[in-house]
Amino acid sequence: MIEKEKNTCYILLGTNQGEKAQNLETAKKKIKETLGVVKQSSAIYETEPWGRSEQDTFLNQVLEVDTTNDPEQTLSLCLGIEKTMGRVRIEKWMERIIDIDILYFNDAIISTDDLIVPHPEIQNRRFTLVPLVEIAPDYIHPVMKKSNKELLDECPDPLKVKRFVSVGLE
Repeated sequence: MIEKEKNTCYILLGTNQGEKAQNLETAKKKIKETLGVVKQSSAIYETEPWGRSEQDTFLNQVLEVDTTNDPEQTLSLCLGIEKTMGRVRIEKWMERIIDIDILYFNDAIISTDDLIVPHPEIQNRRFTLVPLVEIAPDYIHPVMKKSNKELLDECPDPLKVKRFVSVGLE
């Protein structure tokens, strides 16, 4: 039997509808079932909404996942999880039960109609960088050639990101 190559990807989870902490837990469980091994999970952070301020706050978390899938398969599986959890895409930056974004995939630089890796907004979003720096501060962005920590230090995003404390989850 030929062993498939292991790939490391960093994935951002976000939710601002329903039982938000439970949504993250469900998404993480589904990622473990379909995508691969979750090697690390950041804490959960409560964040102000990006792009459209007139909606509820988000909960965000970053996962480091080992997968044998390629980037396109990974995207397809992430979109499938969103769909099974009830995600409906109507308008950009709308409320959502779950959002699953691929931030990095190994050191790959990918630009297709369906997938851009590294995620093109990493350096501009504190809600992405804070949990990412928690688990991968020294990871070097393959395009910008800066560590996640450096990107966070330079991030222009003024929106608040605070650690979320929930009773009964972890």
